[in-house]
Parts: sequence; structure tokens; C-alpha cells
Amino acid sequence: MIRKILNKIKSKKKNSNFKKSFLEFKKLSKKDGRFNMNWKDKYPCLDDNTEKTKFDTHYIYHPAWAARILAKVKPEKHIDISSTLHFCSIVSAFIPTEFYDFRPAKLDLDNLISKQANLTSLPFENNSIESLSCMHTVEHIGLGRYGDKLDPNGDLKAIKELKRVLSVNGNLLFVVPIGKPKIMFNAHRIYSYNQIINYFNELKLKEFSLVTDSGKFIQNSNKQVADNQKYGCGCFWFKK
Repeated sequence: MIRKILNKIKSKKKNSNFKKSFLEFKKLSKKDGRFNMNWKDKYPCLDDNTEKTKFDTHYIYHPAWAARILAKVKPEKHIDISSTLHFCSIVSAFIPTEFYDFRPAKLDLDNLISKQANLTSLPFENNSIESLSCMHTVEHIGLGRYGDKLDPNGDLKAIKELKRVLSVNGNLLFVVPIGKPKIMFNAHRIYSYNQIINYFNELKLKEFSLVTDSGKFIQNSNKQVADNQKYGCGCFWFKK
């Protein structure tokens, strides 16, 4: 109850400050006259006046991590399965990229192909992809969140497919939530470090990096740190 009252007070103060700023800015703009400015066109943004820029640490750090590896490896072509669209759209500026998703995205960019695919039955030959990524995706498979079929082993089927299509000496960039294993239905699964290592035991781990619960990015992290997280972001670079 007290929190609700405090939030109402904060909201009233923000609205009052907004109106004062509006009137002051309109007064300052009278001599300029470059833009129409009316109260009916207001678009209040009241939560952005912060000391530092906030960001989603998982979704800033893991694509940045993957892009740096691709810059180092320099593949002739990269195939991404259902990672954040920001990743494939930016990487395609430098590397020919194919993007596949259960719900295809209409992306119209040169050097980028966007198509539909089901991660549990990928449309590729065995050992055919030299550079592959699937980031912050497998944890959702089989939970029905995106219209897919309910399947408790959907994630394991997806992992099996990733291993199948990755070529010998190929690189796989794989990202999932890391911490104490559990399902937060129907959002996602959280895996332990050992679970992922065991699921990919046929592959060689080149690098493990981590975004911690506190938002810190640790390149070349380890199992001990990973096991202490509740909802970390585990970034695994595997090689076949």
C-alpha cells in the first residue's frame, strides 16, 4: 500500500515537471519557429532521465561476443538460427549471412537471406555448415511460447540438430541462460554449465564467457562462477 502511494506521488511529480518543461521549451522556441508544438502532440518520456544509460546486459553482450569471434574467424558465410535480429542484420554488413526462424522475419537487406526453419528438423545436410550460431534460443524450444509444439525434450532435439549440421572443424556459437537448472514456464529454461558441456560432449569447447546476474561480462569465465548465477547468460564457442 505504501509503495503504491509513493509511486503515485512520484508519478504526479513527474507529470508536473513535464508540463513545466513543455511550457518552458515552447517559450524558448517562439523565436525559432521551426516546428509546430502543441499540447495535443505531447509524447511524455518520463523515465529516461538517469545518470547512466540502462541496457539489457544479456542482449547487448552476447551478440557483441559472437560478432568479435566472427571477426576473428572470418568465415566465408555464416548461418544463424533464431538469434536476435540485431545480430544477423549487423553481421550481414560484413559477412554473407543466412537467418532462419520458426517465425520467419521479413528482412530486406543485401548480403542477408531470411527464411523459415524448424530448429528440431533443420533443412541442411549433415556436416554442412562451417559457421553456425544459435543464441538465446534453445531454452524456448518445446515450451509453446512461440507457437511451437509442447515437447519437454524439444531443446535436446534442437541441440542434436545443431551438432548434426555443423561441419567438421566448424564453429558453433551457442548461448543459453545459465545457473541452477529449472523451467520458468512458458518463458525459458535455465541450464547448468555441466548440462551444456554434457549435451555437446562430442565438440571441443573453445571459449566460455558469461554475463553474470550483476550484469558484468566475463570473457573466459569458468564453471564455478557459472554455478553461482541465478540467471546468467552463458556464451559457448564450440568447435567440431
